[in-house]
Amino acid sequence: MNSAPASNATGIGVFLFFFFATIFLGTTVRFWRPLFQRGQAAPTTDKNDEWGLGGRQFGAWITWFLVGGDFYTAYTVIAVPALVYSTGAYGFFALPYTIIVYPFIFAVMPRLWTIARNGGHSTAADIVRARFNSRTLELAIALSGLVAVLPYIALQLIGIRTVIEALGFSGTLPLVFAFVSLAAYTWLGGLHAPALTAFIKDVMIYIAVLAAVTIVPIHLGGYGAMFSVAARHLPPTGAGHPLGDAQVIPYATLALSSAFAAFLYPHTLTGILAAKSADTIRQNAVFLPIYTIVLGLIAMLGLMAHAAGIVTSSSSQVVPQLFLAIFPSWFAGFCFAAIAIGALVPASVMAIGAANLIMHNILPSHKNSASGARIAGFGIKVGALLCVLFLNAKFAIDLQLLGGVIILQTFPALVMGLLPLRMPAPALLLGWVIGSVSGLWLCWMDGLKPLHSVGSGGFSVAISTGLLALGINIVVTLGCSLMMRALFPSASRLTVPAEQQGE
Repeated sequence: MNSAPASNATGIGVFLFFFFATIFLGTTVRFWRPLFQRGQAAPTTDKNDEWGLGGRQFGAWITWFLVGGDFYTAYTVIAVPALVYSTGAYGFFALPYTIIVYPFIFAVMPRLWTIARNGGHSTAADIVRARFNSRTLELAIALSGLVAVLPYIALQLIGIRTVIEALGFSGTLPLVFAFVSLAAYTWLGGLHAPALTAFIKDVMIYIAVLAAVTIVPIHLGGYGAMFSVAARHLPPTGAGHPLGDAQVIPYATLALSSAFAAFLYPHTLTGILAAKSADTIRQNAVFLPIYTIVLGLIAMLGLMAHAAGIVTSSSSQVVPQLFLAIFPSWFAGFCFAAIAIGALVPASVMAIGAANLIMHNILPSHKNSASGARIAGFGIKVGALLCVLFLNAKFAIDLQLLGGVIILQTFPALVMGLLPLRMPAPALLLGWVIGSVSGLWLCWMDGLKPLHSVGSGGFSVAISTGLLALGINIVVTLGCSLMMRALFPSASRLTVPAEQQGE
């Protein structure tokens, strides 16, 4: 382990102050929250519903920060600029997907929230079991959520590790620091911690990003000069188009598959189910696109790094090295704290969402145990740590996209299951198995890349592996449903009665 250079002492001090102040506020939330809610008792984390869903009492503002906080993560601040730095405009696929997803939220999520509230459900697997009366399908959906969230949490650990390394430390300390801080923050605070400190994260990131997109271009001679320099360092593209010919289809399919997957993850769905009303969710679907503007500005940091002369063998270090090169030490430390908190808050919600799946669906006899949920959440973080150590993805963003391949296989049961289609549980289960196995096999064959080339006769095009596996899943599910409907008409009902669903 290397010691930090003396020139970084100020930056390290600023970083530690903001980072640990946020952890302190989050882990002591039960004591200071009543100061802002007169007449209400302090929240307790003794019951799992309170620890894992915040008592389902989050209003529009808290939900806006919570959902935005666990949707815009180290993926946004570290992974997206890193991809833009390496590939150019191709890395901007994250922008259209965050636009596509909000009509989906507006149309689907209030319906899921209503079913969950009326039935007392806490997870996607709860909803699926109530709708299809299948314990096996419930376990399948829970397993998908658990496996999918591990590489996503791993990405957050990488985000925290990255800024610790940029401050001058190396070896195992940065990863140990990331893991321990996340474990403590989640264990002590529950969902109230990220919900009520997410606004700190957002304000800090806004300050860092607005400073970067204002000061960095001025320092580099303006946006025109910045784009000109960046263009000389990026792969060549088609004439008159920022994307290369081979990038158009991957760009579009990655955007579409990411949009479908975004709110199927345990952490994003946890943020939705913690809202106090369906209208709260609709309001957030209207205003959350504000985050997309910030995402576009953050993505441009990858281009700014080229103009600033940043050269690094690790694409994850692009943004930290840019901040160190342009900003004074104290402000770089502030920006690093914003990035680390921007990873800490959503990673906590991810671990809580996964813990809810374990306690409600895999070990339902212990679902009211907050201590059991804390232990489950800790185990999830250990699994994410193993992903960091053993998954050798080329880009950090690939970890999130790999999780998307897995979680997309819950789409037919959770979302299509709301439609008046006769899809029996065995058909959905068979589609899930074949889609999941196909997706994971293709990812493994492609070296953990989230794209797979299809075609013949000299023509080949790369398509999102998650979208390809979802297509296989849907075809198998619908085909099996039609076959069962033909062979067993009386046994091909779509759902159990509404009163059993909690509707």
